[in-house]
Amino acid sequence: MASNSMVPCSTSPAMIKKYEVFVSFRGKDTRNNFTDHLFGALQRKGILTFRDDTKLKKGERILSSLMQAIEGSQIFVIVFSKNYASSTWCLRELEKILDCVRVPGKRVLPIFYDVDPSEVRKQTGDYGKAFTKHEERFKDDVEKMEEVKRWRRALTQVANFSGWDMMNK
Repeated sequence: MASNSMVPCSTSPAMIKKYEVFVSFRGKDTRNNFTDHLFGALQRKGILTFRDDTKLKKGERILSSLMQAIEGSQIFVIVFSKNYASSTWCLRELEKILDCVRVPGKRVLPIFYDVDPSEVRKQTGDYGKAFTKHEERFKDDVEKMEEVKRWRRALTQVANFSGWDMMNK
């Protein structure tokens, strides 16, 4: 599923584990509530977790830093929220995460925060609207449209994993 612009996840035993957990989330939806509490709980348990607002150094290239953090992580918590699919950053992270979970010992744990898992799986509701916008925006770029198709497949695949439904909780 890796795109031409992304390097596949390393399967080399020399790949050094940097983080135990990488959390993919839409900041505007959950940064100041759910994910903030999640990061706090993981920190209290001594679990080394990548957090984009504290681990990215000023002046670094964001995409390459995120991709390296994903490659160096063992567990991926994906917090699907109403606006997750509207973020190309989140969708690129998701695609890279799926590439990396092919490596033995890596695992994806989806959380459906105030969004129905079937909406993620089938890209309906807010997810359908987000993809309509992506397709309109990239309609004249064949490579980008292929990327959008990969994002759709990635969402469907991850939404089929067993996870937690936090709808109205």
